[in-house]
Amino acid sequence: MRKQFAHSYQDIISTENLLEVWQEFLAGKRGRHDVQAFEMHLMRNILSLRHDLVTKKYRHSAYEAFNISDPKPRNIHKAAVRDRLLHHALYRKLYPFFDRMFIADSYSCRVGKGTHKALGRFQFMTRKVSLNNTRTCWVLQCDIRKFFASIDQGVLLSILKQYIPDMNILRLLEKVIVSFDTVPGKGLPLGNLTSQLLVNVYMNEFDQFMKHKIKAKWYIRYADDFVIISENRDWLVTLVPHIQAYLAHNLRLTLHPKKVTIKTLASGIDFLGWVNFPTYRVLRTTTKRGMFRKLRECINRETFQSYLGLLQHGNTYKLRALNERRFRQQ
Repeated sequence: MRKQFAHSYQDIISTENLLEVWQEFLAGKRGRHDVQAFEMHLMRNILSLRHDLVTKKYRHSAYEAFNISDPKPRNIHKAAVRDRLLHHALYRKLYPFFDRMFIADSYSCRVGKGTHKALGRFQFMTRKVSLNNTRTCWVLQCDIRKFFASIDQGVLLSILKQYIPDMNILRLLEKVIVSFDTVPGKGLPLGNLTSQLLVNVYMNEFDQFMKHKIKAKWYIRYADDFVIISENRDWLVTLVPHIQAYLAHNLRLTLHPKKVTIKTLASGIDFLGWVNFPTYRVLRTTTKRGMFRKLRECINRETFQSYLGLLQHGNTYKLRALNERRFRQQ
């Protein structure tokens, strides 16, 4: 029996929760026109949303689509302010509950986690496995093909049903989930706050499989990118078909055929924007190029300082010095 989510539908849709969520939602968004328009008639808009939720007449609006380069092209779908407010109301109650269910070594879109913590953990694990770089350390690295676009909505809802007994909450989550698809029954939008949580709920099934069935002690996942570290290459080779079978059968996902590799740490492991070696890490070439491009396009002290912060997490003395010279020349 899995732990059950204790909050009720009323806890999520209460006026108090919606007003508190609005204050959190506003952070960094006050200058946006759609947010200002919503805030101009704030109480009317919140009470209208609550009325639709109470009477079960709520319908999710259409999305606004646009592309970004991150550094690879990504298609973002942005919901209307009204819907995003609801996403935050759901997330505010659901996240603390589900975060306790997740394994410690899941690092994407979690409070107190992130890429830098994942990289630090990767370095810790490789030192343990390699006995402080005295034996060969092998890394199996995998990536899920078209991750967000491939999430099976039916499977996701069946997972949520195992944790959430309140049918009204489940129906509301279903409205959010099916508000977007890449093909019928598939996909979550990259722009939704709820998507960040829901993909972790989805992939937690795989995390538990890796930890409790496969017994992968040295395993890290960040979104759709995961690594298993071992001193035994042959064992890592045997894992691949088990991973493929579980993902296909249980989650309707497939591994990216060109992104399944088994390499030694000494040869360099490209993980989370950095190429990791036994005693140091260097910035990935594409990340480096993107950084220089953005600095050329928008050179200001804030942008420069943010990149300096990034570069401090690796062996980048020469890059930092080069960026400092370029900034001074502007």
